[in-house]
Amino acid sequence: MPLSQSFNIVLVEPEIPPNTGNIARLCGATGTTLHLVGKLGFATDDRHLKRAGLDYWHAVDIRYWLDLHELRVAFPHARFVYTSKKGECNHVSFSFREGDFLVFGKETAGLPEELLTANHATCIRIPISGPVRSLNLSTAAGIVLYEALRQCDGLS
Repeated sequence: MPLSQSFNIVLVEPEIPPNTGNIARLCGATGTTLHLVGKLGFATDDRHLKRAGLDYWHAVDIRYWLDLHELRVAFPHARFVYTSKKGECNHVSFSFREGDFLVFGKETAGLPEELLTANHATCIRIPISGPVRSLNLSTAAGIVLYEALRQCDGLS
């Protein structure tokens, strides 16, 4: 399954249709492949999902995986970058590489603690100050993807 040198966004068990729709639109706008992993919290024909993606679905390369293990086996040489508010490295300080898989957890729980612990060297966070405990999933995906694109001269 060869991919272009663009980035990959991985959503593990996304729960909220408009978030996934917005991220699909982001992927279509940037040539990024979207990987949906595990049990989805909605049907892919959900009207809110489709509305958030507007009429750009044809422009998005979407792939479905039973679990993260299946995805990793399919791309054994890929680097997976895990996002979490518990990550030690700031997303701007991290050195992204073309082709990275940017992994985001489900809205209510994030990524499993054991996954983050096992991959601490490639676990990043978006700094947040103030009383807000987390960012919206689609906002976080946009922030991380555009920083990765900026670092790799992927913006034109």
